[in-house]
Amino acid sequence: MPRDIDAALMRAFLAVNESGGMTAAARVLNLTQAAVSQQIKRLEELFDVTLFDRQAKQMALTPEGQRLLGHARRLVHLNDEVVGLMTSQEVSGEIRLGVPHDIVSVYLPPILRRYAQIRPNIRVVMIASTSRKLIGQMEAGEVDMTLTTEIAPARGHNMLSRQNLLWVGAENGQVYRRRPLPLSTGDDTCAFMAVAVPVLRDAGIDWVKICEARYTPAVIATVEADLSVGMWMSSSAPPHFTVLGPETGLPPLPDFYVNLRMPVGGGNQSVKELAGHIRDYFGQRYRRAA
Repeated sequence: MPRDIDAALMRAFLAVNESGGMTAAARVLNLTQAAVSQQIKRLEELFDVTLFDRQAKQMALTPEGQRLLGHARRLVHLNDEVVGLMTSQEVSGEIRLGVPHDIVSVYLPPILRRYAQIRPNIRVVMIASTSRKLIGQMEAGEVDMTLTTEIAPARGHNMLSRQNLLWVGAENGQVYRRRPLPLSTGDDTCAFMAVAVPVLRDAGIDWVKICEARYTPAVIATVEADLSVGMWMSSSAPPHFTVLGPETGLPPLPDFYVNLRMPVGGGNQSVKELAGHIRDYFGQRYRRAA
């Protein structure tokens, strides 16, 4: 006899995997920890498998959980797509979505295009700034949800990808040899600059900031002109730039994380739905890359 799968169970499964635990997933889903735990138990009983290794410090997927992961994302996405299709004329409003300047063009176009097809009556307003400012704006209720680039996964939120932070320069450029090292970066809230300073200090490399820009194009211009070096995550580095590896004498930079931060309670249904599209997009993109 066919068994039906409750999409809510799959949603709980994805939330636990993405946030790293039952308690964090409960905050994302706006449920109690006990309710999330019960949903995971029901899903495991449905398939007669164990989906999470509960002995690990951060709940990790078992081989069975890994096998389910991609299918769970597709099932939840299809569920949301069908619901959106059948109710699109009944839902309207506005979502204010925060996103750091350097990843706007990398990730947002395909996400927003697909969401607009499902929810044509919802206006998504993008607020581009630095991660620190966007977090503050979300806490103040000025944005409904925000992507961030941070030095660590955001506890209680969704970690979407982990990436190398790279030194980059102009093609055939030589400015990386200069001392003090000329740097171009964002404003004084730039998270990349906050980690670069101690890394350069520990390596005994003096530096000078020659461009502090609110918008990425100004940084790109100075790097492209071989007036400075810059810092980009591996997914968003302009393709015509050269990655400056250890052979240049520059010290390695730490990894960074793309996180999806949600307000307390997870926001309204439209916000949660867009968050699901964002998680699904990142899941598919980095599953293919792996």
